[in-house]
Amino acid sequence: MSFTAIILAAGKGSRMKSSLAKPLHKIAGQEMIAWVIDAANAAGATSIIPVISRDTADLEQYLENNLAGSAIAIQEQANGTAGALMAALPLIQNTTQPIIVLYADTPFIDSTIISNLTTNIQSGTDICVLGSTIDNPTGYGRLLVSSAGTLQAIIEESEASEAHKSITNVNAGIMAFNGNILAQMLQQIEPANSKNEYFLTDIVSIGARNNLKIDYFLAEQDSVIGINTLEQLAEAEAMAQKRLRSAAMLSGVTMMAPETVFLRKDTCFGNDVIIEPNVTIAAKVKIGDGCHIRSFCYLEECEIGNYNVLGPYARIRPGTVTSQDVKIGNFVEIKKATLGKGAKVNHLSYIGDSLIGDKVNIGAGTITCNYDGYNKFVTEIGHGAFIGSNTALVAPVKIGEQSIIGAGSTITQDVPDNALSVSRSDQRTIKQGATKFRSKKKANR
Repeated sequence: MSFTAIILAAGKGSRMKSSLAKPLHKIAGQEMIAWVIDAANAAGATSIIPVISRDTADLEQYLENNLAGSAIAIQEQANGTAGALMAALPLIQNTTQPIIVLYADTPFIDSTIISNLTTNIQSGTDICVLGSTIDNPTGYGRLLVSSAGTLQAIIEESEASEAHKSITNVNAGIMAFNGNILAQMLQQIEPANSKNEYFLTDIVSIGARNNLKIDYFLAEQDSVIGINTLEQLAEAEAMAQKRLRSAAMLSGVTMMAPETVFLRKDTCFGNDVIIEPNVTIAAKVKIGDGCHIRSFCYLEECEIGNYNVLGPYARIRPGTVTSQDVKIGNFVEIKKATLGKGAKVNHLSYIGDSLIGDKVNIGAGTITCNYDGYNKFVTEIGHGAFIGSNTALVAPVKIGEQSIIGAGSTITQDVPDNALSVSRSDQRTIKQGATKFRSKKKANR
């Protein structure tokens, strides 16, 4: 459904105790405001207008990079939520469609709720308020409903009487408007409150006086929680993780101890994936069918092919792409590398900036020396090559197909196909040398 979404993001967020703009704090690896933008887009927003303050350059830069083509409104003065909406009015291009007001610090609003608000306005309602029922409503604005069930006003906590404070139906902040009446109603809001701010909630009582059609509906509390402190951010992270784990398991992912697995909002799983305890999956990770992720693995910005076995204690870094039947074992770090079908890096190795062919076997302790202190270089290993344990491959270097590198070698030159390359000193054995060494040491005590 077509509508304009206005996302209020100009709050100072002083209770976060952070120099980072509050909407940029992340939940499940994604900025809070990104959760809201995604929900608005999923519901069919034709225009999204964020409202920010002048002193949040980091937020402005983020929006310019991630919300291309959208205008950004600036709230010059911290004069309340209605003041923020007034700042967005000049940027609204179509007032004949519904206008939905969202909040950057209410990340769990979903597209279904937004669509319901839009439908309510399209059916003839002028103002529709989203609320929730909360056992302990302290801090929230209360929904003042008449005996006939009509929403009459929203009473802010700071303005509420003791009788009002007993009301458990509270304002979630999110509202929908008939675009044709919004500007006129905003102009009637006065800063007649203890904070001398323009409260958007006053638009309900103003609308009632003007005989507008006003409606409300209640959503689950989890969908409308607001984030104002780092403690609340941690609580929201726990909620998001629970949702993501549940969704993954419902789609066929096996988790042995789901409470110990951490996901991101954009994690993609194939079928029949098994995840052992204490696994962290960071942003931009795709895991193919039939993969087994063993304990204490950490994955980020990588694409794991079908039927891979990772870990335990494997670290898969950005830019890594693996093919089918790859094995990456314990204490292996892979960074910006492509591994071919059936490749194995089973233990204690670092593989960076590398192109690894099919059925390559990389022995324990192998290191691709990809950095000279100034630039990164690529190591190429051909199909079927065998890299012996404790090998250093000094990039740029190419190891040919079906070649063998002897254990303990330092390879600085290209190795042709089917060659055997060994680079180490000849072994020297001194008979009774150990006995003589110990005797000398004892004599010098």
